[in-house]
Amino acid sequence: MNDDKIGLSRRKMLVGLGAVGVASAGAGLGTTAYFNDTETFEDNTLTAGELDLFVHVDYSEDQGSYASYSTPDGTFIDGNVVGGGEGEPLSIQVSDLKPGDSGEGEFCFSIVDNPAYMWMCGELTANDENGQTEPEADADSSGGDPGDGMGELADAMEVTVSYCTDEDGESVVGDEIVSGSLADVMLALQAGVPLSGDGDGGASIGGQAPFEGVTEPFLDEEPNVAEHCVCVEWVVPTSVGNEIQTDSVVFDFEFFAEQSRHSDGTNNPCVDDTVVTAYDNDWKGQTLGNPTDGSVYTSVSFGQTQTVLSFTFVDDGDGVDFLDTGDYSSTNLPVIVDADADGTHDWQLIWQPNAAFPDDPFGYQPNNGGSYGATESLPAGFVASKVGNTIVFGVPNSEIGSTFRLLGYGSTGGEGPIAKVNADPAVGPDFYDSSNAVEFSD
Repeated sequence: MNDDKIGLSRRKMLVGLGAVGVASAGAGLGTTAYFNDTETFEDNTLTAGELDLFVHVDYSEDQGSYASYSTPDGTFIDGNVVGGGEGEPLSIQVSDLKPGDSGEGEFCFSIVDNPAYMWMCGELTANDENGQTEPEADADSSGGDPGDGMGELADAMEVTVSYCTDEDGESVVGDEIVSGSLADVMLALQAGVPLSGDGDGGASIGGQAPFEGVTEPFLDEEPNVAEHCVCVEWVVPTSVGNEIQTDSVVFDFEFFAEQSRHSDGTNNPCVDDTVVTAYDNDWKGQTLGNPTDGSVYTSVSFGQTQTVLSFTFVDDGDGVDFLDTGDYSSTNLPVIVDADADGTHDWQLIWQPNAAFPDDPFGYQPNNGGSYGATESLPAGFVASKVGNTIVFGVPNSEIGSTFRLLGYGSTGGEGPIAKVNADPAVGPDFYDSSNAVEFSD
C-alpha cells in the first residue's frame, strides 16, 4: 500500500500562515475604500398653517314707509370683530314689525387659508308674548299663558335659507337648504345644518363638499370669497293677524368652519354630543326585502330654553332611503325618554307619517305607570320638524333634566332595516326600563 503524505516543515507552515494573514489584512483595507460624499440640510422649519373664517354680510329689510335698513358696505365678521375694528357680534334688530314686512341677508365666506367643512348653527332664545292687547287676546285661540315663551311670532314668520351666488353684482338664489317658520328653521339650526361648498342642497352629513380656502379675505379691497354663499330671506305674511301684536323673538345663528384635511365632515360643531349607530339589517334573523346600509346620527344640543334631540339618517346611496315613505310605507321613529335618568322612561315622541296623529306626523305618549295611552298632541312648548333626512324634536328645559336617557327605535315596518339607538344595539328595546338607554349629560 502506498500512502501519499503532504510534507510540511515548521518553516513552511509559518510562511503559509503569514501569507494568510497578509491576505486577510488586505481584505480589511479594502472595506474602507468606498467612494463617499456628504450633504447637510440646516435650519429646517415647520410652520403651521391657519384657518381663519371671515363672513361678509349684506343685509337689508323692507318695512314699507315705516323704515328700511341695510348693513354698511364692506361689513364683515372675523371672530367677534365686525368690520375690522373692535366690536361685538353683528346684531340686527327690527322693531314695529307688521304683516308684509320682509328682509334678506347674504353671507359669503373667506376661509384663510385651508379648505374647510362648513356648518350653520343657531338657536331661538326668546319667543315672548309681552302681554296681550285686547285685539290680540281676541285673536289668540290657544288660550295659553300670555307669558315668556308663549308668543306666536316665531311660528308666524316664514324663513328660507338657500345657497346663492353672485353674478354680475346680483345675488342668484340656488338650492334650498332649510325653510319653514322661524321656529322650525331655528330648531333645525340648533341641531346643526351641514353646508356644501358645491351648493348641493341635498348633501347630507359626510357627503357635503368642503369650501375652498383663499390666501387672503380681500383682493383690491373687494371680498375674496368662496363661490357659494348662504342667503336668508324672511317675511311676515299678510295673512298673519292680531295674534302677533306685541310679540317678540330673539335668535342667534353662527357659521363654523373646520379644516377638511384629515376629516370627513361628520363632526357636528353645533351640538353637545353625538352617538352613531349602524342600521340592523338582520333583525331577529328575519330576511329583509329591502336591506339598506347606513347609520343614524343621534345628537343632543342643550340650549338656553330648550334641549334639541336630532336623528339624522345617512343611507348608502342605493336609492332606498330609511325615511322615504315611498321606499318604506310604514317607516316610523319612536323616541323614548327617561327625562330625569331615574331608570324609568317618562314619555315618548313619535314621528310616523300617515298615522293620523293630532299633530301629524308627530305625536306624544306619556308613560301612565307602565303603559302608554293614546297618542296625544305635542305638549305646550314641545316642537318637532323633519328637515331633509333629519327628524328634530325640541323639548323645553323645564321638561327634561340636564342628565337624561334616550332610546330610539326606528322601524320600517318589517320591510327593511331597524335603527336602534341604545347602549347595546344587540339588545332589543325596553320602552319602560331605561337601563339600556343612552345617557346624555350637559
